[in-house]
Amino acid sequence: MDLSINEVQTVREKLQQESKNDYPAPAIRKNQYQPSVYKHLKVKQYKGKRAFDLMIGSFALIFCLIFFPFIAIGIKISSKGPVFFRQLRTGQNGITFTCYKFRTMRENTRRLANGKPDITVEGDSRIFAFGRLLRFLNLDELPQIINVLKGDMSLVGPRPYPVDECAYWNSTFDDFFYRYAVKPGITGFSQVKGFRGGTHNASHMRKRTDYDLIYVQKNTLLMDLNIILRTVTKMINMDTNAH
Repeated sequence: MDLSINEVQTVREKLQQESKNDYPAPAIRKNQYQPSVYKHLKVKQYKGKRAFDLMIGSFALIFCLIFFPFIAIGIKISSKGPVFFRQLRTGQNGITFTCYKFRTMRENTRRLANGKPDITVEGDSRIFAFGRLLRFLNLDELPQIINVLKGDMSLVGPRPYPVDECAYWNSTFDDFFYRYAVKPGITGFSQVKGFRGGTHNASHMRKRTDYDLIYVQKNTLLMDLNIILRTVTKMINMDTNAH
C-alpha cells in the first residue's frame, strides 16, 4: 500500500468525524498538549484482533523462551545491569503501561536534548555491542510479547512511544493522538515502510504518523498478516533499518 496525500487527508477527516461523538475535535496548540485529547477517541480495531494476538502471541512466547537464556547471558556479559528494560509508555486511549524490552543500553545514561525528548539515535554510544546486535535483529522487542498477552499491546499497531516523547509529538502535530485509537503494536505499517527508530526530525515523524493513521483507519486481519510477514522477511534479510 502506497501513501498518497489525498488518502492521508481522507483518513484524517474520517478519524476526526468518527471520534467526535457530538464533541468537537480538540484543538491542540504547540507546547500546550493536554491528555484530555484522548477522551473521545473511538476504538478502531477489527473483530477478532484480540483472539489473533493471543494465538500468535502464545507461539511467539515459546520462541522467546527458547532464545531467552542466550540473550540474557549476552546482555550480562556485555554490560552490568538487569536483563530487562522497563519503561512507561503511552497506550490505547492515552492509558500508560509498563513496556518491556531486552536492555540494550548502559544504565543511567539519560541525556538532555534541549527540551526535546531523550531518544536513541543512529550510532548512539550508549548502546553496547551485543545490544546493537539485538536491535539490528529486532530481538530486543521480544519481551513485548508479554505486553501483548497482558492486553497492553497488539502484535500489529502504531509503535508506543515513551510518555515524554508522545507528549512532545502531540504538541507538534494536531492529529498525532489519533494513533492511540488502537492498541500500539510490536510492529506496524510505518515500520515495514522503513520509518522506525528515534528521531527529532519533524518531516520523518510526519510521514511515519501518516502511515500510522492509515493503519488506524484501515486495519484488517489481512493487513496484519501482511505486516507480520513483511516484518519477518525484513528480519531474515537483515533489512530492519534499526538503530
